[in-house]
Amino acid sequence: MQYRRLGRTDLQISAVGLGGWALGGGTDWGPADERAAQETVAAALDAGITLIDTAPIYARSEEFIGRALKGRRSQAVLASKCGLVKNGSWTDHDLHPQTIIRQLEQSLTLLQTDYVDLYQIHYPDPKIPLEAALETLARLQEQGKIRYIGLCNVTEAELRRAAAVCAIASVQNEFSLLHPQKGRAVWPACRELGLGFIGYGTLCGGVLSGKYRQAPNLRRADARNYFYKCYRGEAFLEASQTAVRVKELAARKQTSAAALAGAWALGQAGVTSALMGARTAQQVRQNARAAQTELNGNEIHFLENTK
Repeated sequence: MQYRRLGRTDLQISAVGLGGWALGGGTDWGPADERAAQETVAAALDAGITLIDTAPIYARSEEFIGRALKGRRSQAVLASKCGLVKNGSWTDHDLHPQTIIRQLEQSLTLLQTDYVDLYQIHYPDPKIPLEAALETLARLQEQGKIRYIGLCNVTEAELRRAAAVCAIASVQNEFSLLHPQKGRAVWPACRELGLGFIGYGTLCGGVLSGKYRQAPNLRRADARNYFYKCYRGEAFLEASQTAVRVKELAARKQTSAAALAGAWALGQAGVTSALMGARTAQQVRQNARAAQTELNGNEIHFLENTK
């Protein structure tokens, strides 16, 4: 495993991170399996993956991760989030101070820890000024409940506004071979401000692992149906073409397609860590191999289908 400094902080995080969304199950990912989740977290730590990212909105993810880390908390760099809440079948933005404080306290309880290493605003809330939410996080940081503050799903303009309020450690935006734009858009500001960049959706919900030979018939509430925009129509055909190239090159390099897709992300100059979701120990071991897989210029051009 490789380890990289997160921005200007003293955190050394694994190049491959464990994305904890799917671990929690729920309507987004189907029935939860706590035993499999605990085995996945244990396998991640055993493979040298230290960055574990979760959120209150991820069903039972924090609960499972907290139990899995019992006795091993010191080996993990825990990242969680605030600002999304369930309202019946809907998900709402909520960065009111009382919501942030309540969500953090619940996360600390479920994660069975006194602090979170990286606490991130999940999405900006159009009803609450970003500056006001950050002031709340800064107070919680002073109390020692969070070590560093991060932002997710932000634009360059939002990032610069935030950096004027308090110290920001990192940005987490979607970034993959299929969807690189939103990540790359904030890299110049990250370099200028000395921030780390964590990419999520590295496998786009699994499509880049090559597991789908045809468009899957997904439940309406499945995260791959509404969140990742590559499972229907023309978008799936384009994703499939990329997945074929990933599998072909992975076979030549004697590694997994998932590891190869992760290696592409890690090879990009602006990326500190790439989050890769997993629901089994076998999947997380395959993901960890991304840090050991190097790509040359010709291979990158092949994956990107550069003309």
